[in-house]
Amino acid sequence: MKSQSALLRPVAAVVLGLTAAGCSGLFHSGARPEQVYFLRASAAPREADRPAVESSVRVGHPQAQPGLDSPRIVLVQSDRRMSFYTGSRWPAPVPALVETLAVETLRASGSWKSVEDSASPFPSDYILQIVVRRFEADYTSGGAVPQVYVKLDCIIGRREGREVIASFVAEGSSAAARNRLGDVVAAFESAANAALRSLSDHALEAVQTAAERKAAEHQATR
Repeated sequence: MKSQSALLRPVAAVVLGLTAAGCSGLFHSGARPEQVYFLRASAAPREADRPAVESSVRVGHPQAQPGLDSPRIVLVQSDRRMSFYTGSRWPAPVPALVETLAVETLRASGSWKSVEDSASPFPSDYILQIVVRRFEADYTSGGAVPQVYVKLDCIIGRREGREVIASFVAEGSSAAARNRLGDVVAAFESAANAALRSLSDHALEAVQTAAERKAAEHQATR
C-alpha cells in the first residue's frame, strides 16, 4: 500500500538514525523535528428540551487499554499488528488527552453545576470513570485509508457512598479523507467528538434518571 508506507516509516530505521545522530553530537542532529498534533472538543450544547442538573461531576483520570497509554498516534495494520506514526505524537498520553476532551465537552454542554478534572481540589456529587478501549487508526479492512475508532467504557456513580448509577459505552468512528497524517488526525477529532457527545448524553441521562428514582422513593416513604 504505497500511500500508507509514506506515512508509516519503519520504526527500526528511525531508532538507528537517532543512534547515529547521538554519536555525532547532540547539537548537530539532522533528524526532522517531531510533529505534535492536538484535538479540539467541539460538542454541541445541551438540547433545549433537556434540563440541566444541579449536580457537579468529576472526571477521573482515565485508564487505557494496553498499548494506548502513551502519546503515540496508534495505528493497527492489515495483519493486526499495532504500530504508530513515526515523527508525530499527541501533546500528552492518550488518557490525559481523553480526560481534557471529556472535561471540555461536559462543560460546553451547560448541563452541570460544575465539571472538575481529576486534579481539582473541589469535591463533586458524581464521579465519571473512563477506560479507553480504542483510540486508533485501523487499516485492517485492507483499504487505502484508515477508519479511526474511539471507544470509551464509562462508569458514573455518586461520590458519597461510591454508588454506581450507570455504566455505558461511548464510541465514534470516522474515515480519513486521505492517507495523509493531517487527514487521519482530522478523523481522530471527528471520532473522538462523536464518542464524547455520546458520553455527555449518557452521563446526563444517568444522573437525571437517578434523581427521579430517588425523588420517587422519597415520595413513596412519606
